[in-house]
Amino acid sequence: MASASTLPNAALQASKAALSSALAENQIKTPPANGDVPLEDGEIQEVDMQAQADNIRTVFNDPKNFNVKHPLFSPWTLWFDSAMTKGRNLPQTPMTAFPQTPQPQTPGGLGHAAQGWMEDIKRVISFDSVEEFWGLYNNIVPPSQLPPKANYYLFKEGIIPAWEDDANKNGGKWSIQLPKDKNRGHIDKMWLYTMLAAIGETCDPLLAEGEFDGPPQSLITGVIVSTRPQFYRLSIWTRTAPTGTGGAEDDKLRERIEAIGRNFKTSVLGYADAQKLQGPLATEVEFLSHKDSEKKGKQTRKIVV
Repeated sequence: MASASTLPNAALQASKAALSSALAENQIKTPPANGDVPLEDGEIQEVDMQAQADNIRTVFNDPKNFNVKHPLFSPWTLWFDSAMTKGRNLPQTPMTAFPQTPQPQTPGGLGHAAQGWMEDIKRVISFDSVEEFWGLYNNIVPPSQLPPKANYYLFKEGIIPAWEDDANKNGGKWSIQLPKDKNRGHIDKMWLYTMLAAIGETCDPLLAEGEFDGPPQSLITGVIVSTRPQFYRLSIWTRTAPTGTGGAEDDKLRERIEAIGRNFKTSVLGYADAQKLQGPLATEVEFLSHKDSEKKGKQTRKIVV
């Protein structure tokens, strides 16, 4: 039995409509029986269903010559930085069909450190379909082969992977740290599954179940993989974070944030719900707001699943 979709209804309907439209546009027109002679009353025209199916080529059938595209619910942008890109003033990769990502609008603008960081991070490409994602994924260096101190940032189009961006400044992140020697053979698949959960809108499992006054908004803004000399780190960023002040709204938000973390741990990374992960160079799956992250050693409100 097929499981129910975890996509928000709007995304699910958009995907169904896109697929139906693509199938309709790629049908082979079968000529009437007997050449151009119209069918007689009661006569049944034979249709070559196999020929019609063969004419539809998805990226899974033909990675280079596909003729069907499946749009994503949101467009996404991949960013990259490493120790080798810092201070080199490399040009940004042009992105056709997408406007330039704006600088975050914050009171007083970006701080000096953030401005320097934005000069080092490089925008790779934006995409808005399943096929474009796989084309990107198949042509970039996987995390296991990146040099130390390198990062991939996959964020929704229009959101810069910085705390100062309006979409991120009140949020936080789920993250896990994994020892490099034990996870070099797994990190590429973990990163792939994290990206697929993000672009497929399945990181936020309570999204489709909540009650909203307007269109439901995913809490997810982006995902990150980082390589360091001795460990990898995977992160999911959210646009809001519980404050810990209590109240019905804050409790409801914490429940939703915790659901994202449990889904990340079990459905994306493949660990058991009760499995303990803490160890040398390893952490549990932990959530911390960006504001608490800035406290650097002071008392913080960490959520662990």
